[in-house]
Amino acid sequence: MRIAYLDCSTGISGDMTLAALIDAGVDPAILRAAVDSLGLEGVKLVTQTVIKGGFRATYVRVEHPEQHAHRHLSDIQALIDKARGLTPAQRDLALRIFGAVAAAEARVHGMTVDKIHFHEVGAIDSIVDIVGAAVGFDVLGADQIVASRIPTGRGQVSIAHGICTVPTPGTAELLKGMPLVDVPIDAELTTPTGAAILKTLVDRFGPLPEMAIQSIGYGAGTKDFPERANLLRLFVGTAETPADSDSVTLLETNLDDVSAEIIGYTKRRLLEAGALDVFSAAIQMKKDRPGTLLTVIARPADADMLEAILFDETATFGIRRSRMERSKRSRREHTVTTPWGPVRGKLGWRSGQSPVFTPEFEDCARVAAAAGVPLREVYRAAESGCDLSQVTAATDATDAPPAEPAHDHGHTHDQSHDHSHDHSHDHGHDHSHDSAQKHSHDHGHG
Repeated sequence: MRIAYLDCSTGISGDMTLAALIDAGVDPAILRAAVDSLGLEGVKLVTQTVIKGGFRATYVRVEHPEQHAHRHLSDIQALIDKARGLTPAQRDLALRIFGAVAAAEARVHGMTVDKIHFHEVGAIDSIVDIVGAAVGFDVLGADQIVASRIPTGRGQVSIAHGICTVPTPGTAELLKGMPLVDVPIDAELTTPTGAAILKTLVDRFGPLPEMAIQSIGYGAGTKDFPERANLLRLFVGTAETPADSDSVTLLETNLDDVSAEIIGYTKRRLLEAGALDVFSAAIQMKKDRPGTLLTVIARPADADMLEAILFDETATFGIRRSRMERSKRSRREHTVTTPWGPVRGKLGWRSGQSPVFTPEFEDCARVAAAAGVPLREVYRAAESGCDLSQVTAATDATDAPPAEPAHDHGHTHDQSHDHSHDHSHDHGHDHSHDSAQKHSHDHGHG
């Protein structure tokens, strides 16, 4: 399993993330092509090697003409939708990161997402950082993204609504549920864009996982801190043993005034949006009212999006959320031959145990309908057609079968934007930090 680990010892910002990806081996030409496809005139992604606290690192800045646009989420969506240089997965990931920022700002300012307008996060450098990060992580191809505890920094920043203590309201909203750590630096260490990247991409938080390291990327910030190198480190490697557990988010809501058709439609929407599983059960609610318990198992990065679907489709007044550890079989797709044709299925295994094979219903149904035979006979033939002894021998020879497919995980305005962690980041805020604790902070909001 391929793992990416973000060591946020001095926080995280969009430009630092982009720089760390490049330093870890992502081809900057791919990122430049993605940026060019946005159609932003005069924009140039510049990289250079710098020394931070005695360590070599990559620094990124975005050069562009002066602009004063304050974009709405719909403007950014249109910009990204028109970018033909992005794959669907990259486009979706970039929009999810922007959506996380918009949802946080909307909650903080008591507005709807469509009315929020971004200041710095809608600026060109921030758009480049977020799109670049989305493309970079997609190219990186990590099966799991892990991050350290997150420092917010200390002090105060000046935003459009006055003086705010670090973390600012938008950043704090994005950091909900993440483990924080106090690093005694009077600066804003984690910016809204950095927090949004973490919220959207990270599967879990903790120390450096057990892994064989393949590359390490160092992304530099602009500001220099006494006794600390202002760097974001990105470790990329592989797990030495098959992963048989992970973290998931459980979403639950009780429904007593929603028709079965609506519940069925909601289930389909949730599964299409990436839920790992969705199921319902009959329950007795207060005053013995009959109701339905609707449960969703989700990747932590997808929880907010799936929760929004639940609210939209069911009009529920509350959703319970909990984080759980899940034991699981590693898996891969496997095809067997039956008398009526090939049937796909899933091959699952745990370390030291014999594998199991489960035929896919859709394939079995298709074969049964085409051959005019009972579905149960196709199931039996598919199960018996899988030679588990050969599969076990292959597993033993390679020590671990291939891991399951990766999910999609799936900013300076001097005309040459300087936004790297000085913390003059891109992230919904323009943090131009002076030597005192006050910062010039142009907060992106509606």
